[in-house]
Amino acid sequence: MLFLKFSSQDERRAYGGSAFIELQFCKLPPATPIKKIIAVDSIENWKNDSLYVNDENSFYETYSHIFVDGIYHNLQTGVVDIYGINYYNPSLTESIIERVISEKPADYEALVAWIEEAKLHNGFYILGI
Repeated sequence: MLFLKFSSQDERRAYGGSAFIELQFCKLPPATPIKKIIAVDSIENWKNDSLYVNDENSFYETYSHIFVDGIYHNLQTGVVDIYGINYYNPSLTESIIERVISEKPADYEALVAWIEEAKLHNGFYILGI
């Protein structure tokens, strides 16, 4: 299983600590400036509603071409950076879902369900390890 959800931080720590990529909802208001959205100080890691990736190499090999155009901490865009901050604004969610469903990569159902929930927020982050 590539994607994991934890009901508590104790459960996450018991599973394997902190060496996960975290997909996290952006809960900042839509009018928030992009520099604030991607600021390190705006992100609080280890949310219980996040989706966690337990194998960064498989994730990158399988999904890097799907997660494109995310905004990095330096305001550049590109392929997912598994060691940094990647922000995907709400306008990207539908095209990401379409690519995932079209390709049906490993564990895609869990990812699609989680991204569907991201539509209720101001996009989402992929936070690297």
